[in-house]
Amino acid sequence: MTETGSIILKEKIGYGLGDAASSMYWKIFGMYLLYFYTDVFGITAAAAGTMFLITRVWDSLFDPVVGVMADRTNSKWGKFRPYLFWMAIPFGLIGILTFYTPALSAGGKLVYAYITYSLMMMAYSLINVPYASLLGVMSPDGKQRTALSSYRMVFAFGGSLLSLWLIDPLVHFFSKSNSVQMAWTYAMIVFALISTLFFWGCFYLTKERIKPIQDQSHKLKDDLTDLFKNKPWWILLCAGVAALIFNSIRDGAAVYYFKYFVGENGNDAVKPSYIPDSLTLVTVYLLLGQASNIIGVIAATPVANKIGKKTTFFLAMTLAAVLSIIFYLPGKDNIIWMMALQICISICAGSIFPLLWSMYADIADYSEWQTGRRATGLIFSSSSMAQKFGWTIGGAATGWLLGFYGFEANTVQEATTQGGIRLMLSLLPAAGAALSAIFILLYPLSEEKVQRIVNDLNTKRTQHDTTILNHV
Repeated sequence: MTETGSIILKEKIGYGLGDAASSMYWKIFGMYLLYFYTDVFGITAAAAGTMFLITRVWDSLFDPVVGVMADRTNSKWGKFRPYLFWMAIPFGLIGILTFYTPALSAGGKLVYAYITYSLMMMAYSLINVPYASLLGVMSPDGKQRTALSSYRMVFAFGGSLLSLWLIDPLVHFFSKSNSVQMAWTYAMIVFALISTLFFWGCFYLTKERIKPIQDQSHKLKDDLTDLFKNKPWWILLCAGVAALIFNSIRDGAAVYYFKYFVGENGNDAVKPSYIPDSLTLVTVYLLLGQASNIIGVIAATPVANKIGKKTTFFLAMTLAAVLSIIFYLPGKDNIIWMMALQICISICAGSIFPLLWSMYADIADYSEWQTGRRATGLIFSSSSMAQKFGWTIGGAATGWLLGFYGFEANTVQEATTQGGIRLMLSLLPAAGAALSAIFILLYPLSEEKVQRIVNDLNTKRTQHDTTILNHV
């Protein structure tokens, strides 16, 4: 029987803890993993870019497998919550191994990177796909879903903020008595412990309420057929992929931008006096981005409730594209302009993510309304697939572009290389944002249509529950 009613604050916080856990890792991967591979681990940017492409394409295809598996999981804890408990420790341990540098040849290191990063992304799928799917069964109410999604994203960006705040100080602290390579490993041990506790908190504080109208005895082929015929799913998938390309290129190039274009490499001459000595420019830039993402997340719910999810998404991505183009203009000394544009772009970027997750929940309802079958895990696995596929393209492109522009780690870069790095913070991500805005214009589920679908499904569930009680 499907339960209704308001979701209390404790459960909203519990749900948010899950994304705080995974986002700590994801943000370190997005901002620092390519840098770790090139400047610490010791492989080339082009090789790392190819590795990102190969491993992430496979892992993106693995996400729907996890979604199907979760849909067919039945336990006393529900379909999706058990994975938060089972996978928390493996998730943390593999993250530590990803940032460990073994004493191997260059070829051996590359093989190690392929293996550990592949395992890391699979572990991410096994815990994050069920976590994302949990949103679709916590409440049937669209506004509560958007609120839950906003809590999720506030905690997600809070986790990202925490990781970006701590990563440099932790590496610096551990490097006092260890090699730089081991300092990164020890820093990841700290994040592994935190993420495990957060995932377990999410498991204990949340509850699954929505039950499918029909028993989950239908064939996988039927679920896949329904998915491939689902027009809103295809459109949102493409919009999500483009948005993640926009984000991943900006994120992946940020460290290089400040180290090799702005010129900050232990040199405080370019840093304004009002920035504390303990913070580097890139740390300030990244922290401002995460804080601004949170502002965007908080603003998304009231704005979307007023003008609709689709319109809010479109305006945010359009403005992000325009501001990203403007980001090309500041010179290396225009720190205030860089930071101001980072704040504005990040507010736009942050606002779309709670909308994406809420819209995937709407699509799960739409699919059940059309077919009579509910495949929440499969639908939500597509969101994880889009996320990883967008990061795949963006991450691989970042490595390849650095190689194309002649990047060589830990040296002064040529003017062509610096110009290419500037493009990776401005015009190139702007194209991804614009493409996302174009796709979302085609999205067919209005607020009114979603509400009609929800009302119809609630009526069918009530009739189904009444029929069951009459036969007891």
